[in-house]
Amino acid sequence: MTGRLNIFAAAPALLKDWQKAMTDLSRAASFDPMLAELVKLRASQINCCANCINLHVLEAKEKGETDQRIYLLPAWREAPCYSDRERAALEWTEALTRLSEGDAHTEAYQTLKAHFSDEEQVKLTMTINIINGWNRIAAGFGLFADPATIRPPARQATA
Repeated sequence: MTGRLNIFAAAPALLKDWQKAMTDLSRAASFDPMLAELVKLRASQINCCANCINLHVLEAKEKGETDQRIYLLPAWREAPCYSDRERAALEWTEALTRLSEGDAHTEAYQTLKAHFSDEEQVKLTMTINIINGWNRIAAGFGLFADPATIRPPARQATA
């Protein structure tokens, strides 16, 4: 892993707790693995987090996502290959990731409600919060890791 600072050496206990908490939250927030990867990828694109884009492209492909949908993700509004449910999730992702840019989340929430149950809304929002946190850590410290070096051995065997 490259970066400005080895955050895992600088604060090992804190990063271990962060990783565990984020892993636990990700598992609890899981509702649609393919959609979750699109959401993580889109937030990472907005936040210009090369590390997370790199990782989540791989994760999306492993879950069966097509190259076309990955390539078109920045233009999801114009691309016909996303469902209304996916569009609602992507709109919510963009609104929350760009929260400081205005109140787009108010309109986005109306669309979200039409396609997601209350529980799914919370799970999706937690997924967005988790990836935004990782984006800020990775981009802030200039972290970049080859996914093969940060994945558990069992996952590497299936890649």
